Amino acid sequence: MIDPRERFSNRVDDYVRYRPGYPAALFEWLAAQGCLGAGSRVVDVGSGTGIFSRALLEAGGGPRVVGIEPNAAMRAAAEKSLAGHPRFESVDASAEATGLADASADLVIAAQAFHWFDAPRARVEFARILRPAGLVALVWNQRRDSLQNRDYLEMLERFAPDYALVRESERSSEAKMRAFFAPAAARRAVFDNEQRLDEVGYIGRLLSSSYAPPAAHPGHAPIVERAGEIFRAHSRAGIVTIEYDTLVWYGVW
Repeated sequence: MIDPRERFSNRVDDYVRYRPGYPAALFEWLAAQGCLGAGSRVVDVGSGTGIFSRALLEAGGGPRVVGIEPNAAMRAAAEKSLAGHPRFESVDASAEATGLADASADLVIAAQAFHWFDAPRARVEFARILRPAGLVALVWNQRRDSLQNRDYLEMLERFAPDYALVRESERSSEAKMRAFFAPAAARRAVFDNEQRLDEVGYIGRLLSSSYAPPAAHPGHAPIVERAGEIFRAHSRAGIVTIEYDTLVWYGVW
């Protein structure tokens, strides 16, 4: 099994181009929690190519954002994208050992990343770096139930064996979240999100996923072919809209 820290090394370009963003309502909600004011320090754990870090930097009153990312290729993409941004700091570290000082973060957040962490060790580390009464939030874009998304899921179940490692219905289950946040209450918020893609983008979105068979794999051509069939069946005027629920589990420690 590939080390989770290296699973995206050969997918960075597709990740940068084709991953969905996050809805403005999410950042308005975070700002309302008092986490994104000027001088606030936000730790984006598993920050990848900087998609979520950029949105945090542009939200609220101007927080400082620390991106924690152990994958060198992903981290380099974030550093290139956010080069020169005065409130962004990139750190070569992991969720389980951030290297940050005790009680130094107002918000610890992980977007589309928590399922790769060692949860018990990450829990200890998050509690260590969080200031008293600070917020922890775990975020995922999850495909809504629709005919198109059911076809997509069937494709993953058939052609992408590694999908079982991060199945959407399991990675953010209520039982897992309540166990992680305990003894604090685990609370849930959901925001509308969508992504509009042409066929190249639709296939690129698939190939940006850790579980999609890469080009040299015998399963690559079949999954790409099936993705094209799904796109053509559901596209309108050459565009498919993928509907997501942006799911947030959060708690105050």
